[in-house]
Amino acid sequence: MTSSSRLQTKAMGALLVVMLTMMLVVGLSSMALIRDFSVRSATEHTRTAAEMIRVSLTEAMLNDTIDRRASMLRRLAEVNSLNEARVIRGERVIAQHGEGLPMETPADDIDRQVLASGEPYFGLVGGLFGEEFRATIPYIASSNGDINCMACHQAPEGVALGAVTLTVSVGHMKTAGMVTALFLVVIMGLFGVLSMVFLGRLLRPLVETTQEVRKAARLASGGDFSQRVHSRSRDEIGQIANHFNEMADAITHKLTEIRDHVARLVNTAPDPRANLLEETATTVSGLVKVAQFKQAIEEDQTTEEVFFRISEVLRTEFGMAHFSIYQVDRDKRLMDTVVVDGVLHEEIRWCRPDILEQSTICRAVRTGHAIDGLENRHLCRAFDSEALADGRSYLCLPIIQSGGVGSVVQLVVPPQNIPALIRARPLISAYLREAAPVLQAKGLMASLRESSLKDAMTGLRNRRFLEEYSDSLVAQCKRRQMPMTLMMLDLDYFKTVNDTYGHDVGDQILRELAGIFQAHLRESDLVIRYGGEEFMIILLDTGAEAALDVANKIREAVQAHPFRVAGAELHKTLSIGLAAYPDDAQAFWQVLKYADVALYAAKENGRNQVVRFTPEMWPSGGEY
Repeated sequence: MTSSSRLQTKAMGALLVVMLTMMLVVGLSSMALIRDFSVRSATEHTRTAAEMIRVSLTEAMLNDTIDRRASMLRRLAEVNSLNEARVIRGERVIAQHGEGLPMETPADDIDRQVLASGEPYFGLVGGLFGEEFRATIPYIASSNGDINCMACHQAPEGVALGAVTLTVSVGHMKTAGMVTALFLVVIMGLFGVLSMVFLGRLLRPLVETTQEVRKAARLASGGDFSQRVHSRSRDEIGQIANHFNEMADAITHKLTEIRDHVARLVNTAPDPRANLLEETATTVSGLVKVAQFKQAIEEDQTTEEVFFRISEVLRTEFGMAHFSIYQVDRDKRLMDTVVVDGVLHEEIRWCRPDILEQSTICRAVRTGHAIDGLENRHLCRAFDSEALADGRSYLCLPIIQSGGVGSVVQLVVPPQNIPALIRARPLISAYLREAAPVLQAKGLMASLRESSLKDAMTGLRNRRFLEEYSDSLVAQCKRRQMPMTLMMLDLDYFKTVNDTYGHDVGDQILRELAGIFQAHLRESDLVIRYGGEEFMIILLDTGAEAALDVANKIREAVQAHPFRVAGAELHKTLSIGLAAYPDDAQAFWQVLKYADVALYAAKENGRNQVVRFTPEMWPSGGEY
């Protein structure tokens, strides 16, 4: 049974119950009213008949024809619907005149009760409705009026002299009441049938419209707004159908418009077969997350933080377990793994290692567009052969920065995850498009910052770097509880080189000198051009004794190095002063000052030597 049939059945059933209840109430009410009317009618008739009997008996007594009363009572009893008529004598009349006729003798308790109380009795006797109506009316002695009862009867005022009992048949009234009630019930039944037919015709448009609205609403909740409601009338029901259709058309139009705009934002074509509501809501929700992602990466400090945030998005939003993020150095044609499977600076896994040394081997870097290995897994020759043998596929998406490939995001999936990656690709591309300008800006800022912290001629760090990072160096030493040694280095008699050979030769000698320093130091050590021909070397996790050995090796290497000048060789020497943290001082700039004092002592003592700072070199006793 359909929902409309159930609704109509419920409505008709409710109407039927109401009609049956009304018929029952009308029937019972009719019978009660007829019964009450019958009792009232019988009461009045018997009261009239009793009065007639009393008058007849009184006249018979006055006319001395009382001996004929028996025939009068018999004729009265023969009246139609009058079942019985008898006279009952009271005790005082019996004592005065005797028992009288048999029909004048008290017959039952009701008669005696009436004679004793002087109150009349009216009531039905017999079945539920009553087979007959009985009236027992007393005759009260009275001296008032036209007739003085006391003239004939020896009784006080107000005493019941006798009573008359009449019984009347009410069967015909009962039959009439039943017929009337049945007639009313039949009328109510016909009215109910006609009402149900009328109500059925009236409800049908409402029920059918309700069914269609319910179906349309159910489909709409699933994103299908194609269902429409037929307008069956011009009343309110028809207006509801028209308004619903207008609303569905408006929603469909707006959602389609939103979906198309969103599809253009993510550079994809909308699927007309997809769930309109779900597709639009999912895409809009994804774009909101993309906007939040862009706001977050704009507040990050380094490109490494941005790459790691991209990694988190791939893992949490798209469920990617295997992927690589590469950074490309276009000037050197090198690549570096930034994130592999969510781990920063992990070793390369999903490509041949030689792409790190020659970035053009990477097809995405070489072509500048996405490499789709989901359909053709052999498209890129640099994909790892073991992963290829395992049946894995890949999708490589380049991130364009300054007109070229700045980074590459490589997604690796097993065969069962290919459909999910195809669906997620537009939104992943949206994330990467938003990340591209941020990565470019942060990379540019990092380059500018790096440039501002480097000496343009030698490529070494400059004094500004020292000013910005000295506190960090001290904090690192304190945290790791390690020593640090500062060396101040000065090329002996460098002014004569500039004066004799020119500044170009002097600059060349300084560049070669920077190379000698870097060749004899670790990657963790810092070389700084402090100013002019003066340099500074910071040896981390190195005490003063070990630093002396390093300083002498550098001094000897400079002394042995031939600087080629205008077709000839020039040999130079180096003076070095050093001081240690925290042995010599607790403040960085104080240690630096002590190293400078030691350098001054090396120059004063003949140059080409290494001098370790001692407290005696500082006249104020070591205070800075």
